[in-house]
Amino acid sequence: MDSSVNCPFCHLTLPSSQLQSRHANSHFDEDDGLAEKDEQLARDLELAQQLSIQPPSSTFTLQENNTMDEKISCLIALQYRSSFYHVKSPGGLISLLSNCFELDADTNTTVLLSGYVDHFQSLASEDAGWGCGWRNIQMLSSHLLSHRHDASELLFGGSGFVPDIPFLQRWLEIAWEKDFGPKELQSFFLSVPGTSLTPPVVTANASDKRKAFQVYGPMDRYLVGRNSDVSQLDSIVNDQSQSSTNYVAGGSDQSMANRFPRKKEGHQVLLDWVWNYFSEESLTTSVQNRHVVITNRVPLYFQHDGHSRTIVGIQFRRQQNGVPQHNLLILDPAHRTVALERSLRENAGWKKLIKRGAHTLKKPQYQLCYIDPGIAIGEEMEQLKKIDSVFIEF
Repeated sequence: MDSSVNCPFCHLTLPSSQLQSRHANSHFDEDDGLAEKDEQLARDLELAQQLSIQPPSSTFTLQENNTMDEKISCLIALQYRSSFYHVKSPGGLISLLSNCFELDADTNTTVLLSGYVDHFQSLASEDAGWGCGWRNIQMLSSHLLSHRHDASELLFGGSGFVPDIPFLQRWLEIAWEKDFGPKELQSFFLSVPGTSLTPPVVTANASDKRKAFQVYGPMDRYLVGRNSDVSQLDSIVNDQSQSSTNYVAGGSDQSMANRFPRKKEGHQVLLDWVWNYFSEESLTTSVQNRHVVITNRVPLYFQHDGHSRTIVGIQFRRQQNGVPQHNLLILDPAHRTVALERSLRENAGWKKLIKRGAHTLKKPQYQLCYIDPGIAIGEEMEQLKKIDSVFIEF
């Protein structure tokens, strides 16, 4: 088991591997010209001495008499950038993926992509086997920081970077303390190491449906499943979020859900939803080729029992027999970023890593989580604390 040591600069208790590899060096990353911030930093570090990570799996703690503003200020001062392999190409992996589709001679295909996304892979020394949820959150965050100026000014205290997993955990705990999500969530995800924590979504069997919907968060607007009592679930959603959809910035969950008849077969319902999500005409920003389109849509958090991934686009192709075919375009935290980059640069092998057709969707239940545009304030913010989900059965 990794031993724990105190950081000589901020006195934060960390596993020795994290201290040696990144944390200590992070104290020297700031520009020397930022001396005017020293006084504020000193105050923050005084609070930081109260913050600790108790090995192997306990969470950040602060004295109860500290105000929420103090906790947030302390977290902003302490958090450091998550390390990841940066793809040295204008536009990153999405640009490379777009180029591969542009080189495709198939004229019967249309590809819709999100914008820039950094790929965060799970690391054997840190989070292999349990960190996929956090890595997908980091991917979504990288997109928001790159494409949403309003979000980048607020996300993670305006730091401008994606924090490492322990600090994401603390941001989540602060959200809990501010009453985002039911208290029951904390009993599921009270610690980080060794815990597969994702955005507040759980997969439940028939006997656990009520508990499952009690822990759904405001972003989880679309649930695809089968073998479920849809009438009971719809009743629960209506009881707990009757008015919340009226306050979602740019909310489109109900309208999207109504586009699909319940007679659709299998996972084609999910593929159709993703296509409609990315194909909003008003959200198109540029057409790089007549069959490759970059949209303003944020990538989708895509979860099933045991794993989660990030959907960065979708391909529509009409086959020779005239039958339409959809392929999800995904980034998987379990894949190595270097391997993804190499396959895209060489235009060889990337389809096995990124493309996922209907035949690969073998789980009985999936969850999709999407982010609406805009910044919530006032009453809208309060409404986001309530459940706002849509259940679609096939």
